Amino acid sequence: MRATRFFISTTKEAPSEAELVSHKLMLRAGLIKRLGSGLYTWMPLGLRVLRRVEAIVREEMNRAGSIELLMPAVQPAELWQETGRWALFGPQMLKIRDRHERDFCFGPTHEEVITDIARREIKSYRQLPVSFYQIQMKFRDEIRPRFGVMRAREFLMKDAYSFHASRDSLIDTYQTMYAAYTRVFTRLGLRFRAVAADTGAIGGSGSHEFHVLADSGEDLIAYCPDSDYAANVELAEALAPATPRSAPQETLHEVDTPRQTTCEEVATLLNVPLTRTVKLIAGIASGQMVVLLLRGDHMLNEVKLGKLDGLADFRLANESEIRAAFNCPPGFLGPVGLDRSTLRVIADHSVAAMQDFVCGANKPKLHLAGVNFGRDLPEPDLVADIRNVVPGDPSPDGRGTLQLCRGIEVGHVFQLGNKYSQAMNATYLDEAGKTQAMEMGCYGIGVSRIVASAIEQNHDDKGILWPASMAPFLLVIVAIGYGKSETVKTAADSLYAELSASGLDVLLDDRDERPGVMFADAELIGIPHRVTIGERGLKEGVIEYQSRRRESDPADASGKGHEAQTLPLTEAHGFLTGLMKN
Repeated sequence: MRATRFFISTTKEAPSEAELVSHKLMLRAGLIKRLGSGLYTWMPLGLRVLRRVEAIVREEMNRAGSIELLMPAVQPAELWQETGRWALFGPQMLKIRDRHERDFCFGPTHEEVITDIARREIKSYRQLPVSFYQIQMKFRDEIRPRFGVMRAREFLMKDAYSFHASRDSLIDTYQTMYAAYTRVFTRLGLRFRAVAADTGAIGGSGSHEFHVLADSGEDLIAYCPDSDYAANVELAEALAPATPRSAPQETLHEVDTPRQTTCEEVATLLNVPLTRTVKLIAGIASGQMVVLLLRGDHMLNEVKLGKLDGLADFRLANESEIRAAFNCPPGFLGPVGLDRSTLRVIADHSVAAMQDFVCGANKPKLHLAGVNFGRDLPEPDLVADIRNVVPGDPSPDGRGTLQLCRGIEVGHVFQLGNKYSQAMNATYLDEAGKTQAMEMGCYGIGVSRIVASAIEQNHDDKGILWPASMAPFLLVIVAIGYGKSETVKTAADSLYAELSASGLDVLLDDRDERPGVMFADAELIGIPHRVTIGERGLKEGVIEYQSRRRESDPADASGKGHEAQTLPLTEAHGFLTGLMKN
């Protein structure tokens, strides 16, 4: 592609509202242009990257045995009403009406549509298993679209769905898809982790998320460096302490805490470790006041809590509810002396193993120290894992300790089971001629989000550092003075033709621009390889090659990194084709 016949629209500065590096660089490099809140036009350069990602996803889905189709973006309300999600999905769903006042939505996902296809087309166990996928724009009306295409309202997604006659068949396909996703992200050149995850609103049983590792990631991941264990922090199990609770050593006593309302402040005042403190969180579930006890340095995990019996609707109590139940302002609450006939007390495993701890006294400006279960207060009604894991916690697989990192979710696989097939009567006849509900799997990849995630993981102060599999062009030929020097023009055209004939995706920068502008654009756009052709070098029969790769990149075995090197023009074709094909 010649730059003068293409469209390059780079800028020196990004709009002030751009926060993430990927958002700034995608705008500066001219990959996307903002149309409205959470809506972006993919410009020619950006579309080339998007199509490269899409191609790899399509190849691996085909390899996994999934069959491509394309479902309507606009879906009738009746399908969603069958599953009950028309009312439950929430304001993220963009609802519309046609001229006949019939309700539709712009599809945020396609479980209902694909299940309708299956119940119409699949009648016998002989047609199972089968898997379908599509790559299509989705729309979710985010309350606060931000971060460019990372959290846009309209986004490109690959979603696949599988149908089965048994749970074993579903598990087999789930593992096949897991392996396909691993190949996708490996081929894209991304550092990623597959983590056990919560199924969330989509439902089902087994679930894994695929995260691109980046400091800007919204999701917190717990992983074990010494094993393959990884899980979203919402799901990562915090094991109970291995050692039993010790016998009390202190007597119960009140301590003055006139201005100290947090565990951190109380621990500092009393000169005790934060791990010796217990905080009380008051909430309401099923119309009843619920008391949660956590160690002072731990955070409540509401996903885990919501899975406990009777706590699916848990919410935090407001100040008036707290004062009515405890006759005390927030900041001084504790579990000693509570009327257990009206309160349910749930303690985290770590709290249940504590002795001589510090907590609120249920009196303003006072805390208690030397508190012990069994002596000073009854044992909790329930002991459970209700906290987020922290670095240093033992790994659930018993093979080391946990660490935390941030990730950007770019893929998710679910074992849906028969949630949708039962609701929509998607059945088949088994070998005995009996009607059975199909088992389903669901597998999604955020194609457009991958582009932004790759930039978050691969950039420097000059611009984007694309993995070769995602770059809009593999190589750029910067022809200095292309329109003024016949020698440069001839050499550049010849090399461009040779490389293109070899099947390489090359950009010939034949614009009438200063060398600095062309170099800056090439680095900002992130083209992995650059060749510079100028009159001075041609007089000596050489051109200059430079990699876009960072000097510290471990993949650069030569150790030269960003250093430029001269090549004889006669050897350029062989050198470059060998380099890029590798």
